[in-house]
Amino acid sequence: MIKKISTLLLLVTLSLSLLLAGCSKADNTSNNTPASEEAGNNSSAPSSNPSNTNTDTDTGTPSTSPDEGTSSQQPGNTGGGTSGNPTPVSTGEKTVQISTVTALRLADSKTGWVAGNGQIARTEDGGAHWKLQYASNKPVNQIFALSSSKVWATIGDESASSLTLIQSTNGGKTWTKAGTVPNRGYLHFTNEKTAFSDDAMSKDGGKTWTTLQTPGKEIGEVYFHDLNNGWAVQMVNGRMLFMHTGNGGKTWDTVMTRSTEEAPNNVIIRSTAANDAWIELIGGSGMSQTSYSLFHTTDGGKTWLPAIVKNGAGSGPAPGFTMDDPKVPSGMTSTSPGTLYVVNSQTAIMGGQCQACDKANTLMETKDGGKSWTISKAELTGYGTQVIGASDASHIWFITTDHTDPSVLYTSTDGGKTLHKVYTFKKP
Repeated sequence: MIKKISTLLLLVTLSLSLLLAGCSKADNTSNNTPASEEAGNNSSAPSSNPSNTNTDTDTGTPSTSPDEGTSSQQPGNTGGGTSGNPTPVSTGEKTVQISTVTALRLADSKTGWVAGNGQIARTEDGGAHWKLQYASNKPVNQIFALSSSKVWATIGDESASSLTLIQSTNGGKTWTKAGTVPNRGYLHFTNEKTAFSDDAMSKDGGKTWTTLQTPGKEIGEVYFHDLNNGWAVQMVNGRMLFMHTGNGGKTWDTVMTRSTEEAPNNVIIRSTAANDAWIELIGGSGMSQTSYSLFHTTDGGKTWLPAIVKNGAGSGPAPGFTMDDPKVPSGMTSTSPGTLYVVNSQTAIMGGQCQACDKANTLMETKDGGKSWTISKAELTGYGTQVIGASDASHIWFITTDHTDPSVLYTSTDGGKTLHKVYTFKKP
């Protein structure tokens, strides 16, 4: 009997031992998860793959320059091409840090972009609020838009002979590198593919550029309105020559010859139609004055209207005129030219500046091709470069700048007769 009891106890003891061993093994299996899997389930753990770091889009950070190493955008090459990776979208959480505006472009009376301090910002409420869309450590020089969604900008230091061209097809939410503009001329697109800047032309959206033939020895920039029509100004033996090409620069014709006491130091040309040209001639300077004149043609250069003639006691006669010629228009308080902005063949806006005045900036507009001008009564502070944009003859945006004070945006809905202060940018 005792032997049977001992045997039974032994069997019970072995059974309990096996049962406890099985439970211990099951517990160890559930607790011994591999370290790599545990890290993978922990959202705060760093990735074991360095290439996967910082993959989350920082929606609070504005887009960075395509040329910078910190950018998520990787251009195909430094000379041109389009990146397949757009820059991150900014939600505008970062504050717009623009103090000195360098560029302005409107898509309509409410929508537009400004640039300054390496940033590009967009407004959709007439300039009352701005959303940061792009940031770079290099200056933004120009902005050009074909619509509220298709927009380009040039980026580069003042010393750079060529500029990086960036583009957006979604209103500035994302930007990609489009190419490199070979000069610092006035950039404008006639469609999504065709662009002009001084004597350079692109047919592939800015990826590559062709140098167009010019008459040579031109003053300032030449201007091509389209693939055929271009304009230039020469100075030969004391006479100004207005030149026109109708075949893309292959040949140039002299369409006006005019003697002048004062040779122009610079020429600014704008055109809104094949036969339309506005040519501004910048003359001499002295005693805080600069003389200038503005000519306009609507018939391909057959006839020219002297739209503005501004002589100065310190600056001398306007190019193409003498001191005895009357000033046109009368009533201008400015002593120097401001910024010229042309809307169409009948409408142009001309800023004026008086560097010796407490309020240096004035504005005027013509709606009849330069025959008459409406001069705004407003005189505004700021001694820097004026920036002007317009969506039509009535809606004008006028930005004054200064070296020590912030840029200020004024808008008008009546062609510049009255200006309303809308936005003050960051103090420098």
